[in-house]
Parts: sequence; C-alpha cells; structure tokens
Amino acid sequence: MQREQILEHALNVLEQNGLAATLSLETLAGAELKPEQLRQFWPDRDALLYDALRYHAQQIDTWRRQILLNEALSPEQKLMARYEVLSEHVSKGRFPGCLFIAACSFYPQPDQPIHQLAEQQKRASWQFTHDILLDQALDNPSMVADQMELILEGCLSKLLVKRNVQDVATAQRLAEDVYSIALCRKNGALA
Repeated sequence: MQREQILEHALNVLEQNGLAATLSLETLAGAELKPEQLRQFWPDRDALLYDALRYHAQQIDTWRRQILLNEALSPEQKLMARYEVLSEHVSKGRFPGCLFIAACSFYPQPDQPIHQLAEQQKRASWQFTHDILLDQALDNPSMVADQMELILEGCLSKLLVKRNVQDVATAQRLAEDVYSIALCRKNGALA
C-alpha cells in the first residue's frame, strides 16, 4: 500500500471512531491493514496522527485555493462552498475538518505539535474567510470572519458528537444570515 492510501485509511478510521477510540497503531490499522504496514512509515500513533492531519490540511488548503481562484463563483458562493462540500462528505460518513477541532481538545497543550497543526488549520480557515470578506470591502471584515468561523467551528464540534447532516444546513443558513447582515451594514441599510 502507498503512504497516501494509508493516510486516507487512517483519516477514515479517525473520522469514524474519533481520536479517543484510536489510541494505538493497531486501532488505526483496523481490519484492513496490519500494524506492521503502518510501522513502515510511523513509529507510533501520534506520528501517524500528525502526518494524517498534515495530509488532510494539505487537501483542504488545495481545495481553498481552487475555490479562491474560481472566478465563476461569487464571493457568497465561495464562502458557502465549504458547507456544500461538508454536507456531501457527512452524508457519506466522512467528517472533514472535525478532526482539527477534536485535536485541539485532545491535545490541549499549545506547544504540542498536533495541537499546533490543528490551530494552524483553524487560522487558515479564518484567513480564507477574511480574504473573501476583505475583497468585498465589508465593514469590519475581521469581526465578520470571527462570526463566520465561530459558526463553522460550532458546526464541526456538533458533528463530532451528533453526526447529523442537518446541522450543516443549519450552520450554512446562519452563515448566510451573517453575510447578508454584513452586506446590509456595508450598504447603509442598518445605519
């Protein structure tokens, strides 16, 4: 098996079972792999977890760049694209982004590498939102980005527990409302 295939497998196991239930290479291997296959590349569970999250972060970063460069999408479509993709994945039993939220809780020490990687991904998500809002010349784009990221993180946190695709739709509607209010404020409708 190729390294990327093992990382995809590990991400799937982590998304299905959570960080707390995957405390060893054996549990990450699951029924499909042998722990020896994992030990070829990673000495322990934390090393695999770090690489899997780094790999996942690269996937998400690539997706964000594609969205930002897609001139066919409006700013609102770019902001809401994450909810559409999240909804697709959740309906297939995948929970992209949730692992970063879980990693911050599971590894609360700020100097822990997995915690730092998760925080870096959360900052990248905020920056993605902020850049789109900044291009719209909205009033206080940093505050609006904070609000929109709070909605997203709340959605991801709830998905960790409830795994209900309807929560993604609710979060998207709330994010759309925040964006609409910000546009109204920009155009003087709330003055």
